[in-house]
Amino acid sequence: MQKHLSFILLLLVFVVSAQPSTEVYLFDIFVNGETLELKNKRNISNNEGYDNQPSFYNDNIVLFASTRNKQTDIAKYNIRDNKIDWISETAIGSEYSPTKIPNQKAVSAIRLDTTGTQLLYQYDFKNGKPTVLIKDLIIGYHVWFNQNTLVSSVLEDGGLSLVVSNLKTKVNKTFQKKIGRSLHKIPNTPLISYISKENKEWEIRSLNPITGETEKIINTIPEAEDMCWLINGTILMPKGNTIFKFNPKTDTRWSIFHTFLDNEIANISRIKSNEIGTMLTLVSDVSPEQIVQKQLDAYNKRDVNGFVDTYSDNIKVYNYPNELIYEGKEKLKRGYASFFEQTPDLHCEVKKRIVYGNKVIDEEFLIMNGQKRKAVAIYEVENGKIAKVTFIQ
Repeated sequence: MQKHLSFILLLLVFVVSAQPSTEVYLFDIFVNGETLELKNKRNISNNEGYDNQPSFYNDNIVLFASTRNKQTDIAKYNIRDNKIDWISETAIGSEYSPTKIPNQKAVSAIRLDTTGTQLLYQYDFKNGKPTVLIKDLIIGYHVWFNQNTLVSSVLEDGGLSLVVSNLKTKVNKTFQKKIGRSLHKIPNTPLISYISKENKEWEIRSLNPITGETEKIINTIPEAEDMCWLINGTILMPKGNTIFKFNPKTDTRWSIFHTFLDNEIANISRIKSNEIGTMLTLVSDVSPEQIVQKQLDAYNKRDVNGFVDTYSDNIKVYNYPNELIYEGKEKLKRGYASFFEQTPDLHCEVKKRIVYGNKVIDEEFLIMNGQKRKAVAIYEVENGKIAKVTFIQ
């Protein structure tokens, strides 16, 4: 058994993991002397599928895009009441990147309609009534400089361009091509930060939306493009399960702010703090281990629907090395439905588990109709579902 595990680990070095579904987490930021600490982790989306792009409406409401009824709507999480309500319910489209509009009881969000039309809308915070804000730009991401000035990443020429829009005069001005999705107001300045991808090494740069003046702040963490600012001027930038920090006023290089060692936060993407710097919200992929554990729990309950739900539509199940047992979710369901029905004492216990990227390797002890067996199962997770299983008997 140990030889099998060692052999599999060598093979895993050559495999790249895929992007699974996501969850939104909320933390409190505590000051401990000269350092900052993250405490009180909460999964505020706790939802199957896509949950992403969080932002703070105020110090009690977090906005984010969340999957509901096979579409993405604007969710608002009440921190005090620990409750989710909804701002939008658009039958003909989905909303993304919800953001508070300054000095208004309204939210802006990207709406992608089922027709393929993508526009920036304004939504009334109370009743969700939508109004198109900008008709002639395909906006991917945006930040408000003030209630009349919008800075956005606009989809054009196969990439993203930095555009400043004056909503009063309806004038749009492009300042740079080849930028990233992360746009933020820099605290206590009249500036916006953006990610420039013009060079091989990406740069965090500042922009004065009024004068057009730009200035380099620092290179990004390699291949990272999501970030946020704390009120003291510190940049936080995640990569993998680690958040790095850099303060342009005091630092010369990036350093580690926090590394997550639990099994929930596996690969951080979006990150955002509230204006006064007391809370932090971030998005993490649902970890492969969580998905495999959910599958195991359903297996032990002989819950065929819950079990099959953890698998991709094109699941392939093999006996090592390449004997195909099942291909496709429907065939898998038929096979396991019969197996569960005929095996009332079915139980699987994991004796040892190894997680490597999007791979989970379980050394398993099974009881089936009074018989005891050992096996190794290698699960490969892609896009939040188990895409391949290989059994070593």
